[in-house]
Amino acid sequence: MTPKTGTYVVDTRTGRVGVVMGHEGPYVQLRPFGGGREWDCEPGAVRSATMAERLSAATAYANARSRGEVP
Repeated sequence: MTPKTGTYVVDTRTGRVGVVMGHEGPYVQLRPFGGGREWDCEPGAVRSATMAERLSAATAYANARSRGEVP
């Protein structure tokens, strides 16, 4: 899979939801929902995130913000 920049995907190795920030060499560059440090993932290890997965990531981010864990 070669996802487009800006789409939400799941890193199937870790289960993390990320936003595609770009492509560098053979890797897809992902950033966590809400920002943070990017990580590289092989294109074969990503799949499109479902609406439920996107909602779960957004809820986790909102909860972390309300607890003051993220800026």
